[in-house]
Amino acid sequence: MKPVSAADLNVFLSIAAHLSFSRAAVELGISPSALSHALRALEERLGVRLFNRTTRSVALTEAGERLYSRIKPAFRDIDDALEDLNQFRDTPSGTLRINAGRAAAQLVLLPLASRFLEAYPDVTLEISADDALVDVVSSGYDAGVRFGERLEADMVSLPIGPYLRSVVVAAPGFFERHPVPQKPEDLHGLPCIRHRFPSGNFYRWEFERGGMQLEIEVDGPLTLGDVGLMVGPALQGVGLAYVFEEMVAEHISDGRLVQVLSDWCPYYPGLHLYYPSRRQVPAVLKAFIEFARAARQEQ
Repeated sequence: MKPVSAADLNVFLSIAAHLSFSRAAVELGISPSALSHALRALEERLGVRLFNRTTRSVALTEAGERLYSRIKPAFRDIDDALEDLNQFRDTPSGTLRINAGRAAAQLVLLPLASRFLEAYPDVTLEISADDALVDVVSSGYDAGVRFGERLEADMVSLPIGPYLRSVVVAAPGFFERHPVPQKPEDLHGLPCIRHRFPSGNFYRWEFERGGMQLEIEVDGPLTLGDVGLMVGPALQGVGLAYVFEEMVAEHISDGRLVQVLSDWCPYYPGLHLYYPSRRQVPAVLKAFIEFARAARQEQ
């Protein structure tokens, strides 16, 4: 059998982790056809098929699963050993990949990222904005940003960014045609701009006052999959919108939007940076964690 190099096995590991030639090719920075050729050459050297692949799916064979389970820990140890070398550098370097919801990226992560990159010029930061719940480990991310109640139990997390508040707003002209809601239940029957999660479920508007918590299932003529897109239709009088206060603070201040049910909209802890607890934390992620913690203390 011809010798098998670490580069050959890295190709196998990337395909096995993503079960996708296109995603593995992007990760490795080569074309899908080159990746397919490299895998075929590896299988010929080993004399066994490692993947069952069709035009629609990629799956490990029994031999592939056994190889993956044996060499993945070894390559993780190699990554950790190389990561240890960062301790001898004056400043961390390398790529940090973070997955975040769209609103989290806009409100918290991007403002923090610009300051972090200025402080650490040898770091490359890659942010993927996606409202779907993503397994950061299997998807190749170093960390994620989500609301604390949506995190898996085996994740380490810390608060990131300021306390947040969601508010109910509509254009002044909207209230010329519809009554002003005095309590959350009054939203029933009023046209609202709804938010549908990637899972297909509608978001139920959440309210709290004096220890009483309510979830209201609203209805309306427009449904959007991105909270950030709701501001424009709200300004045009399409309906009531339930959005992060920071997204509409200027519009409220200049009178283009009117805030209602303010006493039912308290502040809450907000977003968390999270990462897997079962692996060594890379130096570049450690630097970002400390930077985010210091930034929060300044707020």
